[in-house]
Amino acid sequence: MLRNILFNCLLVFLCVTAGYAQEKQLFYVGTFTSEGAEGINYCSLNTETGDIDLLTTFKGIDNPSFLRLSPDKEFLYTVSRTTPEVEPSGGYVVAYKLDTIGGLHFLNKQPANGSGPCHIDVSPDRKYVAIATYGGGTTSIYPVNEDGSLKKALTVVKNTGKSVHPNQTQPHAHSIKFSTKEPSIFSADLGTDQLNIFHFQNGSLGRYNQEFVKLPAGSGPRHFVFHPSEDVIYVINELNSTVSCIRKVDEIWSIFQNISTLPKDFEGESYCADIHFSKDGQYLYGSNRGHNSIAVFKVNPDQKLTFLGTVPVEGDWPRNFGITPDGKWMLVANQRSHNITVFKIDTNSGMPEFSGKQISLPAPVCIEFR
Repeated sequence: MLRNILFNCLLVFLCVTAGYAQEKQLFYVGTFTSEGAEGINYCSLNTETGDIDLLTTFKGIDNPSFLRLSPDKEFLYTVSRTTPEVEPSGGYVVAYKLDTIGGLHFLNKQPANGSGPCHIDVSPDRKYVAIATYGGGTTSIYPVNEDGSLKKALTVVKNTGKSVHPNQTQPHAHSIKFSTKEPSIFSADLGTDQLNIFHFQNGSLGRYNQEFVKLPAGSGPRHFVFHPSEDVIYVINELNSTVSCIRKVDEIWSIFQNISTLPKDFEGESYCADIHFSKDGQYLYGSNRGHNSIAVFKVNPDQKLTFLGTVPVEGDWPRNFGITPDGKWMLVANQRSHNITVFKIDTNSGMPEFSGKQISLPAPVCIEFR
């Protein structure tokens, strides 16, 4: 209790400091407690200097690896990986209420319905939360109560199939997102090389005539982003280090480009992780674990990509990264080197430039801006 009071006093002091609102960007960091972290970190980025400060750590949760704020920024939801002894399904989805200064207050949790929960999203109307589980190969939909807490899963879909890579002997649902344009949910399954397409209505998942987009064998689709028009989806593939560009024409989604995230002369092992647009939508970025870089692409008028090069992340195993809401900064969570590195984005070239600033944090794996 005393610790929470001191934390609240500190934030109040910071908030009344002249220029704080203009110079500080607050964010949460998801972590792996199995690798030395203690929970969800709450940090502040100085948007003038690039300095990061750790404000506090919210403890008492196992492996809060991926986080998502509700659209109104009133609630935070996270997946939590646990052991079968703690939860037979292999994990939870957890709900928190935010107070006015960013403190997290536990609401409730529900079973993940699959081992290794790894990704989460919140519907645009804040009425549903969706998660994907890597080990279980499942996608689940949870209705949200008025107070932000979660009801039991209304729909659980277990994927089937496999592919050609040694890591693809079974389904591995790795990401899930609600469409903001139509009643659809998309989910990338690394184990089956599919971007699954679900019709979503009243909390239930159904199937369209086109149930999925098949990606190249052994590609391992991991995360994806919608083009602002939402008629194009860019999927980053973990196992073959590529981005697949998928366009919807006459109600059918199909691939129109596959492009590497690595320099042509690279010969080592590398595995893609995350993907994000620049604020203006003119550039696309992807993280390479192994090559330890951010790949930079120009988005052309025809929505194809041109590879511009890579930027070293100044760390090891860049998992998730985030671009600040003002579009000026990129923060890279380097899981194995236990640091978050800070890059200033050149708005003319789209290239991230290392600022020289970083913060040491155990096993950071996800960044969510408040």
